[in-house]
Amino acid sequence: MVSGASTVDEVRIFPCDGPVPLLPDNLLDLLARRSSGGLATLKRDGRPQLSVVSYAWYPEQSLAKISTVDGRSKVANLRRDARASLFVTSETGSSYAVLEGFVDLSAVAQAPDDVVVEELVGLYRDARDEEHPDWDDYRRAMVEDHRLVARLRVERAYGLHQG
Repeated sequence: MVSGASTVDEVRIFPCDGPVPLLPDNLLDLLARRSSGGLATLKRDGRPQLSVVSYAWYPEQSLAKISTVDGRSKVANLRRDARASLFVTSETGSSYAVLEGFVDLSAVAQAPDDVVVEELVGLYRDARDEEHPDWDDYRRAMVEDHRLVARLRVERAYGLHQG
């Protein structure tokens, strides 16, 4: 090993046989610390469509929740083909985790007090680890924006930790 070089764990693929992906702790920590990443869905022609998204990670359920807007390309792609991948990097980009699986979409938010808006409120709190300064305004915006929740149920995960 060259002096000053970082230690690199080999890339491993972990099928999710149980409720939690079998990722090393350092990659699970990365998923928990970060709240944004790149979501890959499949276009009609099979090429990937990439979107920057905010997410909340629920390791006990092997689930990543993403707030999105009805009518966006990713939503249309997921309605046609539910396969997706979420790519999350460390702040420096030297470590990463990828979550692969199938997405189910919630209904579109219809009222400030409906079940979808409640799920979006929980997602906001979990992703940002803070309260919104005006929950009434947030709830109205979720309905006006035609927001919904994309739930990525992770079936496979892999990554690379450098450091």
